[in-house]
Amino acid sequence: MLAALVGAASSASFAADEPAPAAAVAKPAKPDPAKGDTVFNATPANSQSCASCHNADGNSAIASNPKLAQQHPEYILKQLQDFKSGARKSAIMKPLASALSEEDMRNIAWFVGSKKIKTGFSKEKDLVAMGEKIYRGGIADRQIPACASCHSPNGAGLPAQYPRLGGQHADYTSAQLVAFRDGVRLNSGPMTGVAAKLNDREIKAVSDYIAGLR
Repeated sequence: MLAALVGAASSASFAADEPAPAAAVAKPAKPDPAKGDTVFNATPANSQSCASCHNADGNSAIASNPKLAQQHPEYILKQLQDFKSGARKSAIMKPLASALSEEDMRNIAWFVGSKKIKTGFSKEKDLVAMGEKIYRGGIADRQIPACASCHSPNGAGLPAQYPRLGGQHADYTSAQLVAFRDGVRLNSGPMTGVAAKLNDREIKAVSDYIAGLR
């Protein structure tokens, strides 16, 4: 009888010491671009639709607003999350992103990412050679890496890691590089480090060159 009780107690002790099974982690729902289209082009009460600034297919016609079409969905999703959390500051995007659920963000990202970008062209003929040199080769004596090393020679980027740059509005690219350099945009350590070493003329040159990539 005593042996049986001791054995039962020991078994209970061992059972209590065993780690509990890990809770199942819910996987995010598969993105639905059709729902993303609806949210992207809908006009919320007392607000504007995403399309009012970025166009219905993500090809913004306003140089200060980014083209979202053909951008890597994972990158768009991260930026929306960062706007919502405050990791990326924007008085315009903060309230808009805050109104979106995680599912909305994912659906929007995969919707605009599926659209083909309308590429642009370089305008600054006197700076294009400088822009190409920085983009393709960096500036070795100042330890500035080539943009192409992360964003690819044609600006296509690398899915889930580095955003597409090719064809982006020069004004928008330039504004983001200045924001990284001046400590206004803080949601990418590598870009803060690179932009910190660029002057205004170099930023203008590389941004203009990027606009013509395809």
